Formats: sequence, C-alpha cells, structure tokens
Amino acid sequence: MHDLATRLRRLPPSCGPVRLIGVDGHAGSGKSTFAGQLSRALGDAPVLHLDDIASHDELFEWTGRLLTQVIEPLAHGETAHYAPYDWVARHFAEPLALPPAPVILIEGVGAGRRALRPYLARLLWMELAHEESWTRGRSRDGEEQREFWDGWVRAERRHFADDPSRPFADLLVRQCREGYQVVPGPAGTVGPDQIITHGDGSSAMC
Repeated sequence: MHDLATRLRRLPPSCGPVRLIGVDGHAGSGKSTFAGQLSRALGDAPVLHLDDIASHDELFEWTGRLLTQVIEPLAHGETAHYAPYDWVARHFAEPLALPPAPVILIEGVGAGRRALRPYLARLLWMELAHEESWTRGRSRDGEEQREFWDGWVRAERRHFADDPSRPFADLLVRQCREGYQVVPGPAGTVGPDQIITHGDGSSAMC
C-alpha cells in the first residue's frame, strides 16, 4: 500500500494543485475500505465519498453538482464546499469544506465517469464481478434495504452501460486474503502481467 501511495504522490497534479485519484467499482466491491487504507498510507489524504454527493433522487445524475461544488474550486486552487446527503433524513446537510491537498481520493460508483476523467491523475477500479459485489452489498445492508438495492442495481446497470469506467482504469485492484493486488488496467501503460506493487503482511499488497 505504501508503494502505491508513493507512486501516486509522484504523479503530476491533475486538478489545480491536486492529484485527484478516482476509486471506482460496483457497489459492494470494497471501494470505501480500500480508499480508507490508501488514505492512511498517504498520510490521511482527504477522501470524498460519492455517497455524499448522490441522493435518492439523483443516484447517478449528480455530475453538475460535483463539478460546481468540488472540481471547479479545486481546479482553481480554492477550497471546495459540498453539501453531503443524509440518506436517512433524505436531505442535504450543511456544507463541508474540502481544501486543496497534494492527493485527494474520490471514491464511489461513477468516480471514473467521462466527465471526471480529465481531472483524474489515476483511475483505480476494484476488480470484483458485479454479481459478487451486489451480493456483498445486499448482505451488508440487510433485508430492510432490499427495495433500495433492487432500484440501485437497475440504475447501476444503466449507468455503466452508458458510461463505463473499467475500460479507462489505469490500475485494477484485487482484494486478497491479506491485502490487495494492484495490476495495470486497460488504460495502463505497463505490461498487462506486471504487478505494480506488492509486499508482505496484512496491510501490504499481496
């Protein structure tokens, strides 16, 4: 993980002074957990969760709001302010500040959409099949969220059919029994069989 963090720090800025790193994948594929570990390896780099940007009414139609509230201010070296969505109360909360940082992670389904890719220094894709990801997500959220998940799956299928992310991923992230394996993605420039980073122990790449 620290090897990957080092490589990301060395990238040129992609959004104003920020190296914006996208972590995309199907719902339930482990994006939040991976992004949290990568954030710590980066010295507690800020993580923007797209669950805070989406809403019940706009599961995927939030591009304009993200660009206006987050991307455009960061691109000008300014502090972004975005209103996180409260999924229980069903309304947007008071705005949160997101100052520019050397590296900012943006994680969530759709982090690699075409409108955001020009601002990303790297796009990472969690390599887990959609059916397994959705099964994990349903199990995590319980029976009370079954109706929501039925609607989500339909919306996610439509999103990725119209605006796929994986073909543009620089790196593919595979969760192992201990740690993660990171290999070049479809958009990567390194040979397809070369493992980018690896290590030993539960917090390292495997």
